[in-house]
Amino acid sequence: MKQNRTNLALGLILLIVGGWLLATRQVPALQAWMENNFTWPMWTIGAGALVFLIGLITGAPGMAVPASIIAGIGGILYYQNATGDFASWSYMWTLIPGFVGVGSILAGLLGENTRRSIAHGLRLIVTSAVLFLIFATFFGGLSLLGDYGLPIILILLGLYILARGFMSGARRNNEA
Repeated sequence: MKQNRTNLALGLILLIVGGWLLATRQVPALQAWMENNFTWPMWTIGAGALVFLIGLITGAPGMAVPASIIAGIGGILYYQNATGDFASWSYMWTLIPGFVGVGSILAGLLGENTRRSIAHGLRLIVTSAVLFLIFATFFGGLSLLGDYGLPIILILLGLYILARGFMSGARRNNEA
């Protein structure tokens, strides 16, 4: 059964890619449109979408995690290519755990240990967002909070960690 789904997925993907390549070769306007509107980072985003599609077709919800990472990095590359802000990588890398979190949430929504996957994904997204704010503020890529940005972010992170600790402690006391 699983082998049949894998063959079906591979066959569909080859048909779609082959059809697309044939269409771009037969219709020059389509090729020109592609060259004008799709820069090289879009291929990375497309690869992420393809990995996600393979996971959906083969019934492997866990494929949403690598698909989100690939597509997310493609999004970062698209931003950097469009703006020329390649120095932003000094803090953009902190978004990668958030991409893992998005993939984990998608995997949970698709049926892979739903509650645990969604909770894990949300924690990763929060961690990634905090790291992004800290590094972007520190390296000058984000001046949203001005001179007080880094101290405010550290205080909010400390409050979040304390609240999480109290909540898990209360949960353990209720289970005992």
